[in-house]
Amino acid sequence: MKSAKEKLVETKILERVSKYPQCKPLIEFLFNDEELHEMQDYSNVVSIKRLGFNDHGPVHMRQVTSNAIKMMEMLHQAGIKTSLEKEETGTFEDSLCAVVLAAMTHDLGMMIGREDHEDLSVVFALQLLDRALTSILKNDIRKKVIIKSLATEAIAGHMAHRKIHSLEAGIILIADGCDMTKGRARIPLAMHNAPRAGDIHIYSANAITRVGINMGENKPIRIDVEMSSEVGFFQIEEVLLPKVNSSTAKEYIEIYAGVTGQESKRYL
Repeated sequence: MKSAKEKLVETKILERVSKYPQCKPLIEFLFNDEELHEMQDYSNVVSIKRLGFNDHGPVHMRQVTSNAIKMMEMLHQAGIKTSLEKEETGTFEDSLCAVVLAAMTHDLGMMIGREDHEDLSVVFALQLLDRALTSILKNDIRKKVIIKSLATEAIAGHMAHRKIHSLEAGIILIADGCDMTKGRARIPLAMHNAPRAGDIHIYSANAITRVGINMGENKPIRIDVEMSSEVGFFQIEEVLLPKVNSSTAKEYIEIYAGVTGQESKRYL
C-alpha cells in the first residue's frame, strides 16, 4: 500500500516527465513494480526500526528521483550536455532514464545495513534494471547496456566513497544530498528517545525546513536551504557539501543556507 506522500511525489514526477516518450513509461514501470516497492519498503524498515536512521525508503527514493529530474532539466535548459551526449552514445532522454533508474534503486542495499550499502544496492538493482529497460527498449541491446552501465555507476557512487566520472552520476550525488528536510527524521525522532551516537544527523535534519532547487543567478542550479536553528548547518557541511564536492556537477551548483529570518550564507 502506497502512502499519501508517495502518491503525491509520484504525481509531481509524472507531470514533469509527461513530455518524454521513453522516460515516462520507464517511470510508470518502476512505480508499478511490486518487487521494487517491497524492497524500498523493507529498506526503510531496516533503516528506521533496526538501525535508528532516517528515511531510506519509497518516499526518499522518489524524492531523490524528483530532485534529479529537476536538476537534469535545468542543466539541459542551460545548454549543458550530459556525458552520453558529449560522447555521442546517447540522448538527453537516455541520460534521464539512467538517472531515474539510479534514483529509484540507490538505497536498496539498506535492506542489509548501512555499511557498503551502495554496493549492495547494485546487487539488488541489477535484475530490476534489466527488467525495466527491457520493458521500454525491447531488443535494443546497445542502448540497454549503456543506460544500465550509467545507472550502475550512479548507484555505486552515491555516497561519494567511489570516484565517479559521468555528469549523470554526479547529479544523483547531489539529488540524494538535497533530501534532508525534517520529514526524513520525523519517525526516528518519535521512536528513539534515549540518546545515541549519531543523533546529530537526526536532530540536524529535523532543523531543515525547506530545500529549494531553482535556476541559479550565476550557475545553472541554485540550492537554497532554510532551517529553524543553526544545528541544521551540520547537514550542509557534513552531508550535502561532501557530496557536492565529489560530484562531477559541482561547477554548475551554487548553495545558500541560513536560519529563517536571517541572511543566508553562500557556500558555493
